[in-house]
Amino acid sequence: MSKPRRHGEPRDSDTPRQEPLYSDDVASPSHAEHARSLVQRVDMGVLSTQHAELDGHPYGSMVIYGLHEGAPILLISGLAEHTKNLEASPRCSLLVHERGPKNPLALSRVTLVGEGSKVVGPEREAVAASFLARHPDAAYYADFTDFAYWRINVTGVRFIGGFGRMSWVEPEPWAKAEPDPLLDGAKGIIEHMNEDHADALRLYSEAFSRSGPVPEAVMTGVDRYGFEMSVTTDQGARPVRIAFDAPATDTTAVRKAMVTLVKRAREQLGRES
Repeated sequence: MSKPRRHGEPRDSDTPRQEPLYSDDVASPSHAEHARSLVQRVDMGVLSTQHAELDGHPYGSMVIYGLHEGAPILLISGLAEHTKNLEASPRCSLLVHERGPKNPLALSRVTLVGEGSKVVGPEREAVAASFLARHPDAAYYADFTDFAYWRINVTGVRFIGGFGRMSWVEPEPWAKAEPDPLLDGAKGIIEHMNEDHADALRLYSEAFSRSGPVPEAVMTGVDRYGFEMSVTTDQGARPVRIAFDAPATDTTAVRKAMVTLVKRAREQLGRES
């Protein structure tokens, strides 16, 4: 498996490299876990196949997908170009990308490379249940005779987590990775901390990073291993990551972890509760 890569400094750049405000050893999700969480959170992407009638030229099409035992599942018509392409050559890829107001190239995306195979036999019922759980509106056409379920058997995963974070993920760690248990609750946690506990966020940064005193700290992300903030320094906004003592499995565990950390931060900084 390729090691995670970062872009190098621009050639002939006079801009000094900023030292990170936190250690690389701070617990964080692996690229396999990041990729698995993104594919769980999003339910549509771009399917690339080899066009059967255009000398195998790459052909991209928008599809919705479900997940069954970690594998993307498509419900597609035999009349569609991408289905004809898969029948001629199973090699394909599925691009899934994060959406948001930021620069699209700064957001995460995953390309799942593999081979498509039509789902037949006893497994079809379970696969259909998984797909329809994510796309209940598809039930009205799921039993049309020209539609069939296809599985993408993943053989490689390319993860790009925005600028400077990228790697290839091998099939085994991809198969073992689990989506983050805080996916559904992360937005609420972030909003709550930013609206009601701004003082605590500054304390976390001052106690557990190299930021020193900061006028503002904003939580930007949270996962089972910890959380990320953007803190205001005299060098501008800088990222900080803080780890939990143990992985959090739900929002209750996050709340307890935050309380423990703020008590420790006050003790470390010599401030009263």
